Amino acid sequence: MVRSTIHLVAAADYWPINIAIRGIRRAWYLRLHDSLTNERLTAAADRVRIALDESGTLTRKGIDAVAGKGAGSYIGLWLDLGRVPPSGTWERRRADLFALAESWVGPEPELPVDDALNQLVRHYLIGFGPASINELASFAGMTVSNVKAAAERVSNRRFVADDGTELLDLDDLPLPDEDTPAPVRFIGNWEALLLIHARRSLVLREEDRPRIFSTKTPQSLPTFLVDGQVAGTWKHEAGRVTLDEWRPIAKSFQSELRVETEQLVLKTLTRGRVYAPFTGL
Repeated sequence: MVRSTIHLVAAADYWPINIAIRGIRRAWYLRLHDSLTNERLTAAADRVRIALDESGTLTRKGIDAVAGKGAGSYIGLWLDLGRVPPSGTWERRRADLFALAESWVGPEPELPVDDALNQLVRHYLIGFGPASINELASFAGMTVSNVKAAAERVSNRRFVADDGTELLDLDDLPLPDEDTPAPVRFIGNWEALLLIHARRSLVLREEDRPRIFSTKTPQSLPTFLVDGQVAGTWKHEAGRVTLDEWRPIAKSFQSELRVETEQLVLKTLTRGRVYAPFTGL
């Protein structure tokens, strides 16, 4: 889907998002692969569709075999697919079992591309606004020129960031007061706040990023936020919840951090696992 990566979306959003990005992503792929033409990939997609109509599902290897050499990797840009169970589960980790999207979310509706782009922009701003048009384009895997018209149609409110960048937003979305406190929070692996497409250095300092993201830990590590910023990592081992603070915690936040950590211990107790009091402060 967007940026040609795996996404989890509501069934009602599947077709609008794919209709919005389909033509642009196909053009991007063809620019990078001179040996593969639109005609060849369309024919490969037709073969895969026939095979899926007959079998219901195909593995990645099965799609590659049907599509032909070189055509299977991004066949999803020419044929809308979904990754279906029982793949992508704890028992079968690799999410390589595919089915026709329409068999899961229904047939593709007749939706104009402009309307689909409007919905994509609106959904993005609901999740990440106020945001710049460059961030919107990066999220969608498009250029600014691809999304500019839709952004102008949908976004009715403008702000200016500290560095002068124009930020887009929707009229009816709430904004917290600038003095709203950011509570202490514990977050786990794969946290979207840290894995987001646009880095927010106020949440995770760039110099701290290598502490949790590396070739050995691409899934990140459990972290905790103090005053809205990642202040360290946490873990439970040997019956204890422990904190690894990257820098001294201000006294004004220590009590809040202690309470939140105790809540983490209590939540663990309710799952039938007993942990001793935390350490680290």
